Amino acid sequence: MSPVLADVLQVTALVAALALVHRPLGDYMAAVFSSEKHLRVEKWIYRSVGANPNAEMRWSAYLRAVLAFSAVSVLLLYVLQRVQDKLPLSLGFAPITPDQAFNTATSFTSNTNWQSYSGEVAMSHVTQTAGLAVQNFVSAAVGIAVAVALVRGFTRSRTGDLGNFWADLVRCIVRILIPISVIAAILLIAAGAIQNFGEIHQLTTVTGETQSISPGAVASQEAIKDLGTNGGGYFNANSAHPFENPNGFSNLLTIFLLLVIPFSLPRTFGKMVGSVKQGYAIVAAMGLIWFVGVVLVTWIEYAHPGTASQIAGGAMEGKEQRFGEGPSSLFAVSTTMTSTGSVNSFHDSFSGLSGGVLLLGMMLGEIAPGGTGSGLYGMLIMAIVAVFIAGLMVGRTPEYLGKKIGTREIKLAALYILITPALVLIGTAVAMALPDGKEAMTNIGAHGFSEVLYAYTSASNNNGSAFAGFGANTPFFNTTLGLCMLLGRFLPMVFVLALAGSLAEQKPIPATAGTLRTEKPLFTGLLVGAILIITGLTFFPALALGPLAEGLAS
Repeated sequence: MSPVLADVLQVTALVAALALVHRPLGDYMAAVFSSEKHLRVEKWIYRSVGANPNAEMRWSAYLRAVLAFSAVSVLLLYVLQRVQDKLPLSLGFAPITPDQAFNTATSFTSNTNWQSYSGEVAMSHVTQTAGLAVQNFVSAAVGIAVAVALVRGFTRSRTGDLGNFWADLVRCIVRILIPISVIAAILLIAAGAIQNFGEIHQLTTVTGETQSISPGAVASQEAIKDLGTNGGGYFNANSAHPFENPNGFSNLLTIFLLLVIPFSLPRTFGKMVGSVKQGYAIVAAMGLIWFVGVVLVTWIEYAHPGTASQIAGGAMEGKEQRFGEGPSSLFAVSTTMTSTGSVNSFHDSFSGLSGGVLLLGMMLGEIAPGGTGSGLYGMLIMAIVAVFIAGLMVGRTPEYLGKKIGTREIKLAALYILITPALVLIGTAVAMALPDGKEAMTNIGAHGFSEVLYAYTSASNNNGSAFAGFGANTPFFNTTLGLCMLLGRFLPMVFVLALAGSLAEQKPIPATAGTLRTEKPLFTGLLVGAILIITGLTFFPALALGPLAEGLAS
């Protein structure tokens, strides 16, 4: 079988699997967040934290709960890293330095999972499992909870109530994330991923040198790492490491995990608003952008010029022989168009134009299909903007799902859209103007600029992947990238929840003959066009200085 045919079959199998679970998983999640019943374990959790799951929250109270919970998460994870040498199963590792502990705590709490450390030589078993893995669950649940709150803004009227954050958080973890993660972890163990709490083994290689083999509860963390679109791996090589990603089956399974919830949430949205066709329009826009990205990167990597690439059948530098160009490209596009950040190849080694596509996937706001929750609410924000543009074109007051898009709503949507570009461009400009940025680059010229641009794009959009080789473990980058992660995660949530509250207070507007049909393919095309134009106008100059210049020069 030719490599190209194998790649086509893998993508076909992946799409078929996602389509197969789209309806049942989407319907199940809608039922979870619409249920009025609480499981016994959920009631115990509510009592232990002193929360009343039946108390409705307005958007401001919902936001305060999100921020308070996340602030406590940052603090606890920071302290855990600083005292890990005094805890059991420390493996002899020293405490994490203050700036790196801050960076890691903000990274995992914000669902970014940017890693400026090598896990196998830095983090103890307790830090990995009780700290980082736990944050993988709760940060993913926070994103889904905020998305559900926005959906309720469309479904409710003449009230500012958006549900209860604590109920949404706990239900998401207990009923959705944990069950799927358990099944996924078992499958990964069966595929060859390791799962233990052993000591580091010192082995002698065939050349007589000593090599350290690190153990760990890898499969369980790998499962939620991808399912929750987190991305933080147990090892520095992430999903390129055979202990995390042993073979082709585990590779396809992890790609499926990082896409399954983001691609199923539009169905949840459709069920909750009472029109599954609305969900189909959203998932169609997500799927179109993702598929085009996969095709472009795969084609560019196979067609990469150069003698070595032609002999190897494609650009194999930085890629695992176990996977090759196709699965590596599929993984790279999927991880950058979600907020996952896990990698099975070095993105730094991709060709200039491929790196540009990966950058663009993050710059779009990671909405194709995006992170768990963040992809859906990001796409709904863009849908509101698209409806507003259509309204201006025909001279009608824009409406979406029976809610009027007025001055307040479009201002909140515009602020949401402007936050991450501001963080990316300002952060990159400051880093390039200071010696810290230039010293961290392993390459000069356009590729070196792309390394810095990629770092701030990844942090501000809560992705977590990096151009490997970029020296980010310095006080300057640990601090600035940590701030970008926090602001890039929680400032947009402020505007999302404020928008949800504004929509919930409105009285529904009946559809008329002049109402834009947002469930039709025409709107899907308008939505995709609006996304590409807004992003292109914002980031094209930066892309021209980096990956485009490198790609055109090669």
